[in-house]
Amino acid sequence: MIQIYHNPRCGKSRNALVLVEETKQEYAVIKYLELPPTYPDLVLLLKKLHLKPLELVRQKEKIWIENYKNKSMTDESIINAMVSNPILIERPILIKGDKAIIGRDLEKVNHFL
Repeated sequence: MIQIYHNPRCGKSRNALVLVEETKQEYAVIKYLELPPTYPDLVLLLKKLHLKPLELVRQKEKIWIENYKNKSMTDESIINAMVSNPILIERPILIKGDKAIIGRDLEKVNHFL
């Protein structure tokens, strides 16, 4: 089964969801802004993505700029910031088994699916 961390207001997220739907594979939509991931969820997701916490942050978000930018932060504190402010999580994220990608590039999404 494919899971997609989805924000319906994001065009790239909507486009990735269309590609998932077209595969006719079983999938689940995770509206992560309504039901934010927990700290352990994000740790597992980062492992599947092979990313460091900062690489998953939307660093141009107002919340990031006003509260976290240019501060010395541990990986743990960055993950906690994303748990508290899920809008900071890059999107969309597609998960299949033990692998995951950030699906902003539709060609990359097609290859992943």
